[in-house]
Amino acid sequence: MRTIFFFLLTPFLLFSQQKLNLEEIWRGTFRENYLEAYRPMNGDSFSILNFDRTNGTSSIDCYKYATLKKSKQLLNSQDLPNISHFDSYRFDKNETKILISTQTQQIYRRSSKSLYFLYDLNSKALRALDTAFVQEPTFSPNGERVAFVKENNLFCKNLNTGVTHQITNDGSYNKIINGLTDWVYEEEFAFVRAYEWNEDGSQIAYLKFDETLVSEYSVDTYNTDLYPKRQHFKYPKAGEKNAEVSLHVYNLINKSSKKIDLGDYEYIPHIQWNHDSNTLCAVTLNRRQNHLKLHATQTQNGTDTILLEEKDSCYVDVNDIRNFTFLDDNSFIWLSEKDGFNHLYHYSNNGSLKKQLTKGNWEVTKYYGLNKKTKTLFYQSVEDGNIHRTIYSIGLNGKNKKRHGPDTGTNSAEFSKDKTYFIRQHSDAKHPTSYTLHNFKKQLKGIKNNSELLEKLTPYNLPEKVFSTLKTKDGTFNMWTLKPINFNPEKEYPLLMIQYSGPGSQEVANSWSNYNDYWFYLLAQKGYILACVDGRGTGFKGAAFKKVTYKQLGKYEVIDQIEAAKTLGKLPYIDAERIGIWGWSYGAFMASNCLLKGNDVFQTAIAVAPVTSWRYYDSIYTERYMQTPKENPNGYDDNSPIFHVDKLKGNYLIVHGTGDDNVHVQNAYQMTNALIRANKHFEQAIYPGRTHGIYEGKNTRLHLFEKMTRFLEINLPSH
Repeated sequence: MRTIFFFLLTPFLLFSQQKLNLEEIWRGTFRENYLEAYRPMNGDSFSILNFDRTNGTSSIDCYKYATLKKSKQLLNSQDLPNISHFDSYRFDKNETKILISTQTQQIYRRSSKSLYFLYDLNSKALRALDTAFVQEPTFSPNGERVAFVKENNLFCKNLNTGVTHQITNDGSYNKIINGLTDWVYEEEFAFVRAYEWNEDGSQIAYLKFDETLVSEYSVDTYNTDLYPKRQHFKYPKAGEKNAEVSLHVYNLINKSSKKIDLGDYEYIPHIQWNHDSNTLCAVTLNRRQNHLKLHATQTQNGTDTILLEEKDSCYVDVNDIRNFTFLDDNSFIWLSEKDGFNHLYHYSNNGSLKKQLTKGNWEVTKYYGLNKKTKTLFYQSVEDGNIHRTIYSIGLNGKNKKRHGPDTGTNSAEFSKDKTYFIRQHSDAKHPTSYTLHNFKKQLKGIKNNSELLEKLTPYNLPEKVFSTLKTKDGTFNMWTLKPINFNPEKEYPLLMIQYSGPGSQEVANSWSNYNDYWFYLLAQKGYILACVDGRGTGFKGAAFKKVTYKQLGKYEVIDQIEAAKTLGKLPYIDAERIGIWGWSYGAFMASNCLLKGNDVFQTAIAVAPVTSWRYYDSIYTERYMQTPKENPNGYDDNSPIFHVDKLKGNYLIVHGTGDDNVHVQNAYQMTNALIRANKHFEQAIYPGRTHGIYEGKNTRLHLFEKMTRFLEINLPSH
């Protein structure tokens, strides 16, 4: 990419252009078609969960990789009594039984509970797993049992006898959780199921969370009842008491549990058995999250070995530890940014380093696994530029690296079990997601390309998202811009800056549009120029670039957005008196700070669900980047917008949902009180009962985006 100080100029053009409207955006007019619930199967087949939207039924259909033709239908909800459709499915190892979920109820971001049924493909028999709603059921390796969690206790059902055995008995809401994660683990370590079968199905390892002493947060729900209902859940805020987490192993043969001693630690973000049925591995972190240990424990005698350790002056990023994979000889593949960039390493079974497999000033973004026959690893990386994602393979010896697919943009893959085939997903800013079939050597066939969506968008003549870089006094940053299709370089336009800016995040990526992008296109049609800049602290440019914000969230990121706005404001077609900024969550924290600290640059800001003080946010995320409030009080307060409200000069809209379990509405209320005390005028929108995404209920998103659009038209006018 090239460094620029100005937008590309285009001749003044007048087009007939159909206008976007928010109703069609939020009713899903421009929704892409996906391959739903893809599952690789044994042999040369894969399955898809297909929905028939005309009659509300669903089916699981099997396809051959070689031909892409449907070979058989495994199950159709029309053939099942009292089940109109199912939401998800999973097979046992031999693919003779299917677990199907129905009536799924969302709990938090990743967690849900469902009614589950077992279907036997041989006998065609259907039976309930349990009479109640349960969570996270999984088959044992031999398919003879299913473990699941109900009311915070771990259970195991013998499918041969039909008998269900209760493994734990102390589970209790807001006190003890067995086999599932608590709220903060689910949100920040990104997993819900906290139990694992060993390879022969004789033992189950599970985490126990004792959150008795963790402080509660409450959410009031306002509905048609005379009095509001109140939900209480445990939420450890920065510097406060975390749940005490311990690792246990249940032996199904002698029906006994024992606790595994892992020494001193605060967190257990991952557990995994290797191919030895008595060796359990666990990752531990200290509270500062700058010291990681990988343990290997012999469950028979309790002997614990440290396979590897990683230390960092800031923090050890554990986002990729679920890519940690054991090979047949119990050597393992590990992702680490210990050399400054995220790369693949091969370690022996005793933890000694065999080889660093990838190296360079770029990052591996995903590890897909190993083709055992060819000893070839597949991974995704940013080798083609950090706004792109490309699929590569490399030998287990670190040689014979190969790029798979000619297309730049965002590429990802779903592999067959033996890694012989993969279905590639590709999109870029000009092309919606397409699906193609590949083997190790070449692309074989096209599957789906969303061409109908492109045809549907043709009359709208949407502007092109232009990628470039922007240089300021503090660095060179990735950027995209949108201009009105009839852009006139002799005219002055308002500028709206779009950003998120959180640690390790990325907004400037060459991928297809999401719903927010269509709003950005709509604003461009209304006469706005939009720009998005990924400043310091964002991801995929190395650890040093990402970790510069350590202990000072909201300092350098805000400086970079202010300087970017100043640089862009010098362009002859940008009206420096009409520059605004928008953001959600971390981006809203940023938008608030930019309007206050950059009050001579930004005239308008919209902050949706903002963090306004990191003292109010959860322990794991906040302390990873800030340490505790006691250790780093100035880092928390110097960049909190609450302490800068006296600087407000422009137009400020703050939006929050009262049911937000993630960034609590407390943030907006505290910001509101600070603004009132400073006698600063602002606008506010409160959405009762809505969570962090502010989407629940009819027309919620439509209402929100109409409100934000009107706010911009009044306070950052395009005419």
